[in-house]
Amino acid sequence: MINRVEKLSLLSEMIAFAQTNENIKSIEYRFLFGVAKQLDISKEDFNYLIEHPITYVNLKSHSERIVQFHRLVLLMNLDIEVSPKELVKLHNFGLRMGLSHDSINRVLDLMESFPNKIVPPDFLIDIFKVQYN
Repeated sequence: MINRVEKLSLLSEMIAFAQTNENIKSIEYRFLFGVAKQLDISKEDFNYLIEHPITYVNLKSHSERIVQFHRLVLLMNLDIEVSPKELVKLHNFGLRMGLSHDSINRVLDLMESFPNKIVPPDFLIDIFKVQYN
């Protein structure tokens, strides 16, 4: 299980990802707040993170990093149109988390084939398992 600092770091990272254009869209805010609730982060702490990001803490657990990458994929795909800049940003976030370059590319390439570009969690896990073994 991840600790509070790691949870705040994950959320801060997601907020930074959503703030590509300086503003967080309403749909992104709702999604991020939903993640905050799942992580047992209060609305006050969540809103504080929007204005005051914290330093990124790399997760020790490979499975937690995969879950976080999946959250970022879902967040990115809230927009109808995903820009090449957003894809590069997501790819770089994945690399910074220590995920496999090949697995990240495979997820990004295959997400187009899923409805609403939503990669099912079990499919995503299988992609990373292949590279992890």
